[in-house]
Amino acid sequence: MTTYKGINGFAVQSVATDPSPLDEGQVWYNNASYAFKLASVTTAGTWASGGTMNTARYLLGGAGLQTAALGFGGYASAVVLNNTESYNGTSWTSVNTLGTARAYLAGIGTQTAALTFFGTTTVPRAGTNTTTESWNGTSWSPAPNYNTARYEGAGAGTQTAGLGFGGSLFPPPRSAATESFNGTSWTSVNNMNTARGFLASAGTSQTAALAFGGDAPGASSATESWNGTSWTTVNSLNTARGSLSGAGTQTLAIAFGGNPATGVTENWNGTSWTTNPNSMGTARSNSAGAGTQAAGLGFGGYTATTVTGATEEYTGPGAPVTKTITTS
Repeated sequence: MTTYKGINGFAVQSVATDPSPLDEGQVWYNNASYAFKLASVTTAGTWASGGTMNTARYLLGGAGLQTAALGFGGYASAVVLNNTESYNGTSWTSVNTLGTARAYLAGIGTQTAALTFFGTTTVPRAGTNTTTESWNGTSWSPAPNYNTARYEGAGAGTQTAGLGFGGSLFPPPRSAATESFNGTSWTSVNNMNTARGFLASAGTSQTAALAFGGDAPGASSATESWNGTSWTTVNSLNTARGSLSGAGTQTLAIAFGGNPATGVTENWNGTSWTTNPNSMGTARSNSAGAGTQAAGLGFGGYTATTVTGATEEYTGPGAPVTKTITTS
């Protein structure tokens, strides 16, 4: 008699909990739920609820990964915040605060080695500053100031090899300025092609970044790619918007949220944007993003009626997910 083992060379494993991480095509029997299961590749990205932040806020900064993220600063209840929270993939924990409370700020790096810059200490905006702070996994400390004071900008890279770009001056106009950080000082480099604030970004490298969306003024769909020397205009977002968030790399990124409050999500494959059929569960603007296209994170924001601390976890297209095998 032909058996599964005879054909495939192994037996289906019986386990009490589903395995993690998953490999495409993996089959197992969950003896707790009495079901055969399969790791199947997703054709569309999906959002799922995560742990809610302790302090609801918007106009905040973020850094890290889906299971190891950092959220800091922002604005809520007519107060500019210095609160910092750490996310472990399940819940948020309040940790040491920023040295300077700020909103409209940017963040890059990891949960244990982050950098924040840009921002304003008042809302409504009444000025800008050049404050930069460095996070060592326990506390924030002053870092060298950047050159052009602004807010609503974005960033990419790491704590010691970072990039800051775009934003708004006070008073306006929008800024196209780009600055490179080497851990010791900021250096002005080539400007963006489209000056804008309220933009989003992706990129874990100082020499390979992506900037998209924003307010130029007016909602922008422009996307630009940075090669370490200059910006190149590439294919635009499908939905023009400002106050959106992003995560991922220069070649695999996600864009989500935006103003007016939306949950629209788009995936970037290094060439073009595709609108994901599944939107965020909580439509919002001015949230923060972290992680990758395969495993992204969105948190905080403004829903058009209220400030939120809602956190959502994104599983990108092409990532293996668990499906129960049925006879139907």
